[in-house]
Order: sequence, then C-alpha cells, then structure tokens
Amino acid sequence: MTTIHTTYAGRLRTEIRHAASGQTIMTDAPTDNHGQGTFISPTDIFTASYASCIFTIMGMAAETHGFSIDGMSAETTKEMADSPRRVAKVSIVITMPPRNYSKRERRIIEAVPHNCPVGHSLHPDIEKEITFKW
Repeated sequence: MTTIHTTYAGRLRTEIRHAASGQTIMTDAPTDNHGQGTFISPTDIFTASYASCIFTIMGMAAETHGFSIDGMSAETTKEMADSPRRVAKVSIVITMPPRNYSKRERRIIEAVPHNCPVGHSLHPDIEKEITFKW
C-alpha cells in the first residue's frame, strides 16, 4: 500500500510527499480558478498520471515482447466542465520514436491504453481520446 502525505501550504497551494521515496510535488490551483499557477495543478497531475500509467504499462509490454519504446513522448491536454467543475475530457497524443515497428508491435502498443489502471479508474463520463503519431 502506498502512502502519500499532503499538506495545505496556504494560498490554494499543496505539498504532496511520497512517503517511501520522500519526493515532493507542489501544486497550485490554476489561474482560471483563483490560483497562482506557479506549480502544476491537481487536475493537470490527474491527466499526466493517465499518460504516465499508459507509458508504464506500454514499457512492460515492450519489454515482455522484446522491443523498445525508449524516446516515446506525449502531449496531454484536458478540457474542464462546469456544474460541477470537473475534468470532462483527457486527450493524449503519443509520439512514437522513429523505428520500424512491426504490425504486431503496433497492435500491442495501441492496445495498452485500454488496459491502464488509471484509465480504468476514470469516471465513465470522462471522454478519453488517445492518438498515436508514428
């Protein structure tokens, strides 16, 4: 079981500390919601966690099947909804490194987003859009 400690630092800012590693992340409310915008927002971490989870599962699949995805990158965006304020859509554009992936490797890579624990944990009302650039 993972333990995360979160401390409210004032002025709509938090400090998140991972107990096992001691690593910290600071968050701010976004500027469009009364925040300073100096640090990443909680909803940005939420969407980045989705991409990170996809990459982690993709890395496991690539290692299992003997190919590399090193150098892969993603651009993640979110769209917010009101009443209640929430993430309505997460879009992830995954850019693959310039390699000659086989059809089998592409199928494996493109199947991963559908098997990510974070993706499975998202509310069904959140639209998920995953695009690959080969």
